[in-house]
Amino acid sequence: MGRAYEVRKASIQKTGAAKAKLYSMYAKEIYQAAKNGGVDIESNAQLKRLTERAKKEQVPADIIKRAIDKVNSGIDENYDAVRYEIFGPGNSTLIVDCLTDNVNRTLSYIRPALNKNKGKMGVSGSVAYMYDHLCIVGFKGLSLDETLELMIDNGIDIDDIEENDNIIIYGNPTDLYKIKEAINSRLANVNFEIDEIVMLPKDKIKLSGEDLESFEKMIKMLEEIEDVQHIYHNVEI
Repeated sequence: MGRAYEVRKASIQKTGAAKAKLYSMYAKEIYQAAKNGGVDIESNAQLKRLTERAKKEQVPADIIKRAIDKVNSGIDENYDAVRYEIFGPGNSTLIVDCLTDNVNRTLSYIRPALNKNKGKMGVSGSVAYMYDHLCIVGFKGLSLDETLELMIDNGIDIDDIEENDNIIIYGNPTDLYKIKEAINSRLANVNFEIDEIVMLPKDKIKLSGEDLESFEKMIKMLEEIEDVQHIYHNVEI
């Protein structure tokens, strides 16, 4: 027990450029989900989850609609999900997930962020084994014991659970929708304050001095790359 997950907040200011990247990120993810699983939001669980998260992050409704309408209109765009495993300054590690229509272009943007900040690219699996691939669901309205009972009654084997301001459940990524459905069956109109599939580091480290400075610069450069969707790392900030 007790992973002490901190709700991720945007680490870049909501400037015009940052908003444009956020909108673009969701537009690509929503388009890809609609293309793969169909445009009906209620029958496409991934699409429903993405549209709900986009609305929470104040992505305009017309951007969501246009992304889905691309599929309806027959526009065919192809995005590849690419993961980069990175060794950063000190003993830091990073996992960078991208969604791109040009892998060579994406790599050409990522390499300078590493080369300028004591980073190097790892091979597939060299970093990922130090992380847990989990879904995380956070909500209010039930006690820890009530939630555990609910998971057991629905045959859901969770990885961990903790209670602070929210109840936070850690589970297998494939069980995300089962967990949410079970909670929905008990709580009407529940607001899921955390609803993510993530890579969580098994151990965290602290950096200082030049290593911390280089790490922060690397993160900033990576966040500015449009194709970068998610960055996971093992550094306590």
